Amino acid sequence: MSDPSRAWKCGVCGYVHREAQPPEFCPICGALRSQFEPFTEPVQAKAAKVERWRCLNCGYIHVGPQPPKECPVCGAPADRFEPLREAAEKTAHAGQTARVVIVGAGIAGVAAAESVRAASPAAEVLLISKERELPYYRLNLTRYLAGEIGERELPIHPEGWYKDNNIQLRRGEEVAAVELGTQAVQLRGGAKERFEKLILAAGAHPFIPPIPGAYREGATSLRTVQDAQAILDAAKSGGRCVCLGGGVLGLETAGALARRGADVTVLEGFSWLLPRQLNQRAAAILERYLGGLRIKVRTNVQATELVGDERVRGVRLADKTISMAELVIVTTGIRSNSYLARLAGLDVNQGVVVNNLLSSSHPNVLAAGDVAEHRGVIYGIWGPSQYQGSIAGMNAVGLGVEFGGIPRSNTLKVLGLDLFSIGLVEPEDASYTAIDQETDGKYFRFLFRDSHLVGGILLGDTALTAPLKKAVEKKLDFSGLLKLQPTAADVLANLAEQV
Repeated sequence: MSDPSRAWKCGVCGYVHREAQPPEFCPICGALRSQFEPFTEPVQAKAAKVERWRCLNCGYIHVGPQPPKECPVCGAPADRFEPLREAAEKTAHAGQTARVVIVGAGIAGVAAAESVRAASPAAEVLLISKERELPYYRLNLTRYLAGEIGERELPIHPEGWYKDNNIQLRRGEEVAAVELGTQAVQLRGGAKERFEKLILAAGAHPFIPPIPGAYREGATSLRTVQDAQAILDAAKSGGRCVCLGGGVLGLETAGALARRGADVTVLEGFSWLLPRQLNQRAAAILERYLGGLRIKVRTNVQATELVGDERVRGVRLADKTISMAELVIVTTGIRSNSYLARLAGLDVNQGVVVNNLLSSSHPNVLAAGDVAEHRGVIYGIWGPSQYQGSIAGMNAVGLGVEFGGIPRSNTLKVLGLDLFSIGLVEPEDASYTAIDQETDGKYFRFLFRDSHLVGGILLGDTALTAPLKKAVEKKLDFSGLLKLQPTAADVLANLAEQV
């Protein structure tokens, strides 16, 4: 018999067990009883003053007493935002005073600066950006390519916001070294800035495969505003473009260029598109849709060379065929900018290794976003980066907030197709139960493990994004429904009841 007055939280995956005693092992991840700790939900959460709102579509966090009328990242309406009451409650009390230096002004760095200031009005905050532009929504570069927004809509905050919030923003400055002994960062020009707490939010850089010709003129990536502008300058109506990589960035870039009138081909090495977000059936529906946009797709291919003279003229594949192109955008993933951390002697794997407090191996250095590796995971997407930045900022001034990990979720912009994917979408073993359905060009898939919803796909209709996201993140138990051998429609109806 469950005891709702007692609860235990798994320290590995966050599963909450409501019994008088913790279980022998976690039904979600298999962690032992010793990994569980008492868990108490905040009784006054509903009465807490809300100052932060999270978009349930893309994870964007809005700071303010009310949600925005429209998400500036994905366009979701105000009713797709949920209040972050726990964060609001914690930040209502002033944290410690410290001189906090933040390296990197992407979303993780800006979120960290916002969070430090909200938690400690007296803390010194220095935000160092290698780019000369105001910190901007990197996630919106494909919308900029597509012409949906202009350059003026890219900045996260206007220039005056940083001064109004007493945040020193240094643009066009590059950190050359982190000196842990003296607790200072050395800038490329020779100047040094001391810190009491350092937050590394240096982000990542595009992964360029080691193939011949990858650095020919006309071969580029999409990571910065300058990259986007260079692509716009090179892309011509009717011109041939190849997007090397069929992930979210590759498909959104392809959609943006197709909208500009370019002849676009997507090359993907895996057997289907979006292999991390979709199963094969959903990917086939997506590929048919792209064909309707006149975007050609080739899967299960391997690029061996970018051919040409001074400029790229095409991509040679392993089967000896050549996909002709005057412009090649490489969208084959990212790698963490961990160089500074490695030189400083911090523990680094693929990224800077951090614990639940987002602290690195040095007690006064934290890391967040694409440069941070938490429990072996580098998320590489917007929502977790912003969330980690907020937590790192609070912890830099002593609030002690934990990041327990969150399921990966993705949406597609630019293409005009409603798509939301979260968590696991392919079974890893026989302990999983998959329920899916395709009807009228729509596709739904739900994946359960031990009666808990661990992932799902909404393709063609994303009206139930919010309850699906909550169900996966909170690991809700669907054992009662699963006993009835439900269809996907039954699962959708069950989720709709939670709205």
